[in-house]
Amino acid sequence: MAIVVFVPLKWSFCLPSSQPKAIHLTKIRSRVRSMASAEAGGVSRREDIVIVGAGIAGLATAVSLQRVGIGSVVLEQAESLRTGGTSITFFKNGWKVLDAIGVGSQLRSQYLEIQGMVMKSEDGRELRSFIFKDEDESQEVRAVERRMLLETLASQLPPNTISFSSKIKNIERGKKDETVLKLEDDSQISAKIVIACDGTRSPVAEWMGFPDPNYVGYCAIRGIGFYPDGQPVEPKVNYVYGRGVRAGYLPISSTKVYWFVCFNSPSPGPKITDPFMLRQETNKLIQNWSSDLLDIIKSTPDDMFIRTPLVDRWLWPGMSPPASIGNVVLVGDAWHPMTPNLGQGGCCALEDSVVLAKKLEQALKFRTISVEDAFKAYESERWPRIFPLIVRANLMGAILQLDNPLVCSLRNNFVLPKLVQLGPMLEHTNFEFEPL
Repeated sequence: MAIVVFVPLKWSFCLPSSQPKAIHLTKIRSRVRSMASAEAGGVSRREDIVIVGAGIAGLATAVSLQRVGIGSVVLEQAESLRTGGTSITFFKNGWKVLDAIGVGSQLRSQYLEIQGMVMKSEDGRELRSFIFKDEDESQEVRAVERRMLLETLASQLPPNTISFSSKIKNIERGKKDETVLKLEDDSQISAKIVIACDGTRSPVAEWMGFPDPNYVGYCAIRGIGFYPDGQPVEPKVNYVYGRGVRAGYLPISSTKVYWFVCFNSPSPGPKITDPFMLRQETNKLIQNWSSDLLDIIKSTPDDMFIRTPLVDRWLWPGMSPPASIGNVVLVGDAWHPMTPNLGQGGCCALEDSVVLAKKLEQALKFRTISVEDAFKAYESERWPRIFPLIVRANLMGAILQLDNPLVCSLRNNFVLPKLVQLGPMLEHTNFEFEPL
């Protein structure tokens, strides 16, 4: 057993930077190598605020805290930022948060604004179309590459904020209401506050008593088509509905188009990463469709195919564990994984980050409430927002994935052309929060 040496620290606050500074992945990797060597061999340290996970929720929370003058350390189990994946679509609530934490303009300048949406049947027939600003002048829709989003968020943080190769092995209660995080390299961190942003399979959420997310009965294959000479798609979200299969595509930039195909499957099945198999499976699912999607898939590089089973977890009132226990709290997918049918998973993670930062500002800077009360206030404010979105996204997906031919005919010939209205579909993108 290694000798444990604790060095007491005072609460540390950092002022928000006025200008973003780019952090390249090579610099980030070299930084973590030096940190990892210093922490190896069972070394222990104390930190005020530890954020677990350097994904969207974790980095956005770190940046939000920095904007209110509160420093943190971010633990990431990977060796560098996990920049794999495709893109994330943000509606006006997401962009409002990105502006509040100081990265909106930087990201906005690189990605196309989506003007509207078109619904089509698998035979290419247009069922309905909308223009977003005809319904809501303030609406803003853009798809952002996950890699660029993470790198932009990381660039806002002071050097050495992110500690890579820091995978949690065990979580324990410490002394004086602290939480001890034991890492795979046998080092450990005693934290006054732990903010878990470690995704749908969060070890911290499991430790807090949350069950695994539920598989919803369908999977998604996603990718980004690349057109070096310019992509051909108008700035609209295109949805195509078949029987038990649906798809969508929208342009990201002048050269890239994001796409997805959702398909029913009785089980998640084995994890498939081979691009040839994924390309083959996707083409088979939509081979008889009259759609531009086949050409977009053909233009997709092999390293841009991803297949994922879709999951969610319903936060039943009075039955689900609370979002916080003592000085530990959950943010983003670690607390409320949801299906992507409303395009709100990433938006809600961003919302969480700014709400939690304001609550912790009251506890740590103004000292008007305790940390535990700040976490309870965060949950009380977020739960009425999150739970209906999880349920609504689940039900929408279940309806759109139906494969009964009569139901699908009714959907395509009556429900979508006659009943669907844009306003109710986008009402959930209205979101107000205290400025940072």
